Amino acid sequence: MIKSWMVIGLVTFLVAFGSSLLSPKDIKWFNRLRRPRWLTFEKLIPVIWTVVFICGAWSAYIVWEQTQSWLLMAYYLLVEVAIVLYSPVMFRTRSLRIGTWIGGVGFLLGIPLTLLVWQVSGWAALLLLPYLIWSPIGTYTTWEMSKLNPESA
Repeated sequence: MIKSWMVIGLVTFLVAFGSSLLSPKDIKWFNRLRRPRWLTFEKLIPVIWTVVFICGAWSAYIVWEQTQSWLLMAYYLLVEVAIVLYSPVMFRTRSLRIGTWIGGVGFLLGIPLTLLVWQVSGWAALLLLPYLIWSPIGTYTTWEMSKLNPESA
């Protein structure tokens, strides 16, 4: 029998994998952009996002086991899709401003999800905190990059 954590983990992985489908031209464009001097942690970003996705999936698993709510699972999926759209949309449009907007929307979707989840499980809500902490940092970084790269804003 397929366990719920397997399905949640697989869906999380497949959706997250979508953000890695970038062309070499897109990556080259992004790598050429100027970055703020304080951005010293860029190499850790893939690790940070891996932790965020694992915590989000674990949170969803806890909530599913307690509620079997398809509506809450759809909300988790909506937040993950918003997160994952950041790279492919920003890279293909070559617009840091669009990336900033997508990051902000993802964060704004994450707040009510966390509040809803808190009513089900404090642990599940706490597992969403890495996203709520990281998302504004990533969004702010993109906004700062748009100021340093006005041609790509």
